[in-house]
Amino acid sequence: MSPAHTDAPPPDLRIVLTQSLHPHEEHDSQRAQPLIARLTQETVVINPPVVAPMGDGSKFVVLDGANRYYAFSHLAYPHILVQVAPYESGYVHLDTWRHLICNWDEDSLMSHLHQINSLEILEGQHRDSIAHLLFRDERVVALRVPVQNTHERNAALREIVRTYQQNATLQRTTLHEPEDIWRLHPDALAMVIFPQYEPNDIIAAAHHLAFLPPGISRHIIHGRALRINYPLNRLQAVDETLETKNRVLQTWMQEKLSRRQIRYYAEATYQFDE
Repeated sequence: MSPAHTDAPPPDLRIVLTQSLHPHEEHDSQRAQPLIARLTQETVVINPPVVAPMGDGSKFVVLDGANRYYAFSHLAYPHILVQVAPYESGYVHLDTWRHLICNWDEDSLMSHLHQINSLEILEGQHRDSIAHLLFRDERVVALRVPVQNTHERNAALREIVRTYQQNATLQRTTLHEPEDIWRLHPDALAMVIFPQYEPNDIIAAAHHLAFLPPGISRHIIHGRALRINYPLNRLQAVDETLETKNRVLQTWMQEKLSRRQIRYYAEATYQFDE
């Protein structure tokens, strides 16, 4: 087991310009709108977005937290609290979610997919496909689009995901064994399996505004900071410089540590109050 899986340094928390963040995926409006409403009532930041430096370090790609970034940007926050986790640190692992298409029927799904321009639907597995469908009867269907670049590939993916996101119930899973998935999700019609992405794909999507659909990339952050409860008014203040805000943040962190109010869990966990 690598050190990244058994230990992690304290989180690198920073306050940065909201406009310095660049998402690599579309925000989910069904999640973003309630979050915006909640932020107008809350007084603390609970879970900060996780970001990685891109370019000269003055910009950051959002690894996890596109909806939170969108909410802060929509509410015109000048600054945002983030956890900085560089890809090269060894504490960031890039994986993908699998989508479960639930509460829909196969005929309707396939009919909608056939309406997507240039989409080829092939039986079996094909290495150059942008996604595969695995049905409950173990049949595999490949979805292939003749694309030349990241823009075209991700645009096609967005259209595919939008098809079932708007007509079915979308669930996400990290499980790989079909029998476990079908048992836990009896209303699932099919599972959508995406190819593995590399960090360069994520950075390119952010840099070129060639967004992935929401809920495909999955960043596992060893040492992720959760339930921080940092005062929102510290981010809203317009009479303080970014340097001052970060100095206050570091003092706050030191006080938390001295009072033993920060606890590190090395083991994988399941959280039941989301």
